[in-house]
Amino acid sequence: MSSNSSSPSNAALTPVQAGERVFSGMHLASLWFSLGVGLLVMQVGAYLMPALSPQQAMLAIVGGSIVGAGLLAWVGKLGCDTGLSSAGLIHHVYGRHFAKLPVLLNIVQLLGWGAFELVVMRDSTVAIGRQAGSMQSDYWPWAATLLWGGLLMALMLGSMVHLVRRLISRIALPLVVLSLLWLTWQFTHMASVQGFSALWSRPGAGGMGVMPALDLVVAMPISWLPLVSDYSRYGKSGRSAMAGTWLGFGIANVWCYALGVLVALVLPSKDLVAALLLAQGGLIALSLVLLDEVDNAYGDAYSGAVSAHSVLPAWSVRAWGLVVAAACTLLALVLPMHSLEPFLLLLSSVFVPLFGVILGRLSFGGYQRAAVQAPIHWLPVCIWLCGIALYHALAAWAPVAGSAIPTLVVTFVVAFATRAKG
Repeated sequence: MSSNSSSPSNAALTPVQAGERVFSGMHLASLWFSLGVGLLVMQVGAYLMPALSPQQAMLAIVGGSIVGAGLLAWVGKLGCDTGLSSAGLIHHVYGRHFAKLPVLLNIVQLLGWGAFELVVMRDSTVAIGRQAGSMQSDYWPWAATLLWGGLLMALMLGSMVHLVRRLISRIALPLVVLSLLWLTWQFTHMASVQGFSALWSRPGAGGMGVMPALDLVVAMPISWLPLVSDYSRYGKSGRSAMAGTWLGFGIANVWCYALGVLVALVLPSKDLVAALLLAQGGLIALSLVLLDEVDNAYGDAYSGAVSAHSVLPAWSVRAWGLVVAAACTLLALVLPMHSLEPFLLLLSSVFVPLFGVILGRLSFGGYQRAAVQAPIHWLPVCIWLCGIALYHALAAWAPVAGSAIPTLVVTFVVAFATRAKG
């Protein structure tokens, strides 16, 4: 069977049937709230300080979250309406042969981000253990990496649908909400003791404008664009999938970014985990947030498996999931992941114009009018490549304007204007 086939043997390229669509809007809201919560998000929120004033930071956080989560939800609706995975959408727009390039790039970035999540979990685990007076030996980082990697592989053996409906919606979501409420309460109390009005009116030190900060906030939901359809394709309706994704991720993004800003105001420190541990009950709350971080790594590994299955369908999504999870664990053990973060962000930049073109081509009835798949659809490919060039040109020559939103707008407009009519 050809790896390009969209027959039932290639689950990644076959639309999900009506009987398999079991996710309500609340299921997807729970999933994307959980995926939106993370220590990395809080760390980026803290990074906004002290360059910006708290008012400027909150303006960027709220505006960037609304726009970024809205774009994520839009792609999610497209996945639900078509029943296609992210790899399926890419095949449909760019052609069944050329699509392998962006799909392989997506697999590479998902391996990188999955390994990076394991490193964040490893470092936080060791910090928590040392705060409790243990994990002083040098072998603990290795042991923690293998522990989290083993858990990730175990999760890949189960059903993604059951994981979302039972574990995340019923157990993980309430626990992580309680932990965020507790941390927010603790640091708000610290801020009130220090003088909330004085902290809120603190001027920014400069070095970052509101638009680059907005771009930084938008980058977090946009980083999930290559994954969202892998889950929303199981939604019951496009409208509920869009609403649930937008609401869930938007609230989580605002909350975690704002909490990072609050922590940086109250306890200026380069080590966010150490700062969180200083709060009363911070050890328990941080441990719950850390457990929730597992679903971020799972999201990367599962979507990496779906994309890999689309290229080589002889292996099932579950088998590929084990391979991807094992590879993420190995990379987390041997690579200097913190040094590779700029490379991962650079690689992620190719997906902003990629999905701008997909939205322009397939939204508003475009999927029904799309041309029959050819080996390569040259016009979308050219728009995508020009979009990548535009993204990096804006970053180099007009950083004040930001890169992500202008590139998405331009690629969407050009792709929409040049698609087949009728």
